Amino acid sequence: MQTIDNYNFKGKKTIVRVDFNVPLDKSTLEVTDDTRIKGALPTIKKIIGDGGSAVLMSHLGRPKDGPEDKFSLKHVVPALSKLLGKEVKFAEDCIGEKTAEMKQNLQPGEVLLLENLRFYKEETKGDEDFSKKLAENVDVYVNDAFGTAHRAHASTTIIAQFFDEKMFGFLINSELRNMDKVILSPEKPFTAIMGGAKVSDKILIIENLLDKVDNLIIGGGMTYTFIKAQGGNIGNSLCEEDKLDMALELIEKAKAKNVKLYLPVDGVNADKFDAEASTSTSAIGEVPDGWMGLDIGPETIKLFSGVIEQSKTILWNGPMGVFEMDKFSKGTSAVAHAIATATSKGAFSLIGGGDSVAAINKNKLADKVSYVSTGGGAMLEYMEGKELPGIKAIQG
Repeated sequence: MQTIDNYNFKGKKTIVRVDFNVPLDKSTLEVTDDTRIKGALPTIKKIIGDGGSAVLMSHLGRPKDGPEDKFSLKHVVPALSKLLGKEVKFAEDCIGEKTAEMKQNLQPGEVLLLENLRFYKEETKGDEDFSKKLAENVDVYVNDAFGTAHRAHASTTIIAQFFDEKMFGFLINSELRNMDKVILSPEKPFTAIMGGAKVSDKILIIENLLDKVDNLIIGGGMTYTFIKAQGGNIGNSLCEEDKLDMALELIEKAKAKNVKLYLPVDGVNADKFDAEASTSTSAIGEVPDGWMGLDIGPETIKLFSGVIEQSKTILWNGPMGVFEMDKFSKGTSAVAHAIATATSKGAFSLIGGGDSVAAINKNKLADKVSYVSTGGGAMLEYMEGKELPGIKAIQG
């Protein structure tokens, strides 16, 4: 298999699937977070640095029926040009005669960004004819969009069949290397921290991790399904009533595999789901009637932080509470800081999933952890042991 490290792009036109699905300001339509653009820069710079030219393709948002200005990738061009330090050309369509001509005329060292792939339904359907059009007038295919690697879309998977020369970009290589470090060869003790609203969203990854981890920490809304299953009072807290048996089974499986399962011991409760709600703290299984648990409490913060700071490998996916509201963000922030502390002592820490990444960034700790993954859903599926179509298309 070709690798980007040892490939020379001189004189080659390379089409790169990047992930420029970035947030835009609602009124100015300017990029408000350029993390994903920065993630693609090493691959783009390698191609043009070798004397090749780069054709970039991406989706942006979820346009429903064809082109919409607010989802146009033309809004990304200024930020990309600035970060790259050179003018990026823009094609007003991702396929068609005019775009094929622009690709044909692209000179070594030049970069062309195509319009949003999802302006065509064929992209998400994985249409072969559409994929073939994307592959026209280019020599090499590079996939560097890990965030969409779990989708068998035209630009992430199907297009690969039209190329003999195909490889991953630096970003995907980095994602796979760091995830494999956690999954295949973790230094012990290995702690996984799972948060978020629903047990059902995390059941597969939790089951897969039970064979690998020493400690499993559960937080967030899914806590209350476990607590109710064990007979606790959870008031109006979030609960998946149909998953109570599953929660008890997971507790038993953890015991059978000698995994220490840590659930919160106290929580911060609110009288309504609101940033200005009245709050109280109680034992986790003693939420007053009419109240709901929205964050872990101070005793739980001490407990979880202690476990995390003694760990050598840490995987974090999902917040400990409704961290978007300041009143309920303490638990998530405390976990972020504990991970940073453990990392400073030599632990390897991998953070993945939109909310966990947002929490790391909000606390300005991105450079204090080992690796921040760009792919929420793709990371979860990889960790669950599933085969990702975008990865298989290149690895064969």
